[in-house]
Amino acid sequence: MLATTVLGRLATEDNNALCFLKERISTDENWRVQEMLAKAFDEVCKHRGYETSLLLIEEWLNDNNPNVIRAVTEGLRIWTSRPFFKNNPLLAIELISKHKAHKSEYLRKSVGNALKDISKKHRELIRAEVQQWDLSNPRVLFTYKLATKLLK
Repeated sequence: MLATTVLGRLATEDNNALCFLKERISTDENWRVQEMLAKAFDEVCKHRGYETSLLLIEEWLNDNNPNVIRAVTEGLRIWTSRPFFKNNPLLAIELISKHKAHKSEYLRKSVGNALKDISKKHRELIRAEVQQWDLSNPRVLFTYKLATKLLK
């Protein structure tokens, strides 16, 4: 966990450290290490600037490893409290919602909770997003229940 924190600080300036976080740390089975990976990812984005980090955010969100994706969804929580996403909540919702039906329940829980957080400030945006979802899909329904918890 400590090494992940240190690597997160190094990764703000060193792409080799960032690559190590993504390729190696994301494979660790310890959930505490994965929590530190999320914090490390946020540290990188904060240091580089969230808008400047959009390509990196999208790259990690498009990875095959659910721990890499979760590092983004969890690390940037509460998304709309972060600079850039504060003024662009729809983009945050769009980026997060892509994984509403992911096979990993662990990731879908993070997605649902991240959307629930956003619903505190942007109820109508979340309501509009989830109205488009296919709730006949059990994975989507799982995420929906978490995302809409505060909308009822």
